[in-house]
Amino acid sequence: MSLFDTRVPAVVLRTDRNPFHHGTLGAVRSLGRAGVDVHVVADCAGSPVRASRYLSELHTPPPPGASPAEIAVTLRRVAARIARPAVLIPMDDACAVAVGRARAELAPLFLLPDQPAGLAERVADKAELAVACASLGVPHPETVVPDGAAEAARAAWRLGLPVVAKWSRPWLVPPGGGLRSTVLVRSAREAGELYGRAEEAGSRLLLQAFLPPGPDRDWFFHGYADRTGAVRAGGPGRKTRARPRGAGLTAVGRWTPNPEVRALSERVVSELGYRGVLDLDFRRCGTTGRYHLLDFNPRPGAQFRLFTDTSGLDVVRALHLDLTHRPLPQGTPRPGRAFVVENYAPLSALRPAGEGRGGRELAWYARDDRAPGRALWALWGRHVSARLRDRVHRAGARPDAAAPARARVVRQASAPAADRTGASDRPEEGHADRPDPDRAGSH
Repeated sequence: MSLFDTRVPAVVLRTDRNPFHHGTLGAVRSLGRAGVDVHVVADCAGSPVRASRYLSELHTPPPPGASPAEIAVTLRRVAARIARPAVLIPMDDACAVAVGRARAELAPLFLLPDQPAGLAERVADKAELAVACASLGVPHPETVVPDGAAEAARAAWRLGLPVVAKWSRPWLVPPGGGLRSTVLVRSAREAGELYGRAEEAGSRLLLQAFLPPGPDRDWFFHGYADRTGAVRAGGPGRKTRARPRGAGLTAVGRWTPNPEVRALSERVVSELGYRGVLDLDFRRCGTTGRYHLLDFNPRPGAQFRLFTDTSGLDVVRALHLDLTHRPLPQGTPRPGRAFVVENYAPLSALRPAGEGRGGRELAWYARDDRAPGRALWALWGRHVSARLRDRVHRAGARPDAAAPARARVVRQASAPAADRTGASDRPEEGHADRPDPDRAGSH
C-alpha cells in the first residue's frame, strides 16, 4: 500500500520564465515517483521539464508580471480542469505571495497549509524580514530603508562601501529593464541613483552592510513546518560551488549537519507561526561566528531534493503527506549527500559520485527519467549561444567606448556593525525569482 493518497493530484505553480529551473523538475519527479499525478502551471516551452515521464499535464501559466488576482484566476481555471482538490506547490515568491493573498478563495479548490494571513508576503519582503529579525533577536545584516536619494547616499557611506542594494520585493522587478534584484553598490552616488529607480522596480530600496565572505560561510536550511508547527524533513546544507563562482546560485550543495543553523531555523519558524515549505539562507560572520539570516523563501528551494532521507522523504513529499493527513515516514538524515546542477557545474557532475553514505543526486539526469537530461544539453547550448550573440550585439552598439562595468549580482550579506570588518569581499547570490537562469536561485 502506498504511503501517499494518490487520489489527490499536485499542482506545481511557477510564473518566472526561467526554462532551467531544476526545482520544478525535482517536484515533478518526487511526487510522480510516488504515484501522484503532477500538473505543472509554468512556461515550459523551452524547458527540459516538459520531457519528464512523471509530468501528467502542462497548463498555460499566467502572463509575465501577472498580478496576484491574475494568478488566482489561472488557478481557478486549472482547478476546474482537474475537477478535484489538489495539493498546490508554489515554486517562486510571486506565486507564494499570490496564494497567500487568495487563500480564502483557493482553499476549497486546493489543499493548502494553514498559514497565518500575510505571513508568506511578510517574510518574502526583504524590508519586512529585516524588521522581523530585529523583533526576534535573530542576527541579520544591518539594514537601512532610505526615504530619498540623499539619504541613500548618506547611508551607503555610513554602512561602509561597498554596500548591498536590494529591492524589497524582487518578484516585482520588471524583466528587461536593466534592474537586478540585488547588486553590490560601490559608491554613494550609485546608491542615490539607484533610489531614483524605485518606482520602476515596484518596491522599496534597501541598503545593507556587506558581510565578509569566506570558506564554509554560506549555508541554507530547507524544511516543512507541519500542521502542529513541527519542522519535518529537510535539514541544513552548505553551498560548495556557485554559478557564477562566488556570486550565484547553488551549483553544488552538500547536506552538512549544523545544530546551530537548525536551532536558529526552527526558532524563527516557531516564533513566526509559519506553516508549509521553507527555504532559508544564512551567512556566517567570520569575526563573531554568528549565522545571519539573509533570506526567508516561503516555498521549496531549487535544490530541495538534496534533503532526501533514507525513507525517501523530502519537503515536497512531506507537504503532500501532511495535507492529505497521511503519516510521514521516519527516515534518518543522510549527511554528506550532494546535489549537483549539471549545466552550472559540469565538471562536478562528471566526477565519480564516490562511496559516501549520503550519495549524490543530479538536477537533470536520472536513470528512471532520462529524457530531461538529454533535452538539457541541446536547450542549454542554444541558450548560451543566444546570450553570446546578444552580448556581441550590445557591444557593437557602443562603438565609441567600452561598455561600463555592471554591478555584480549578490545574494546580500553583512552584519550588524559589531560583526563588520570593513573588508570588501566577494558578493553572494542574487534572487531566483527572475527568469534569467544565470541569476541566483535557491537555490
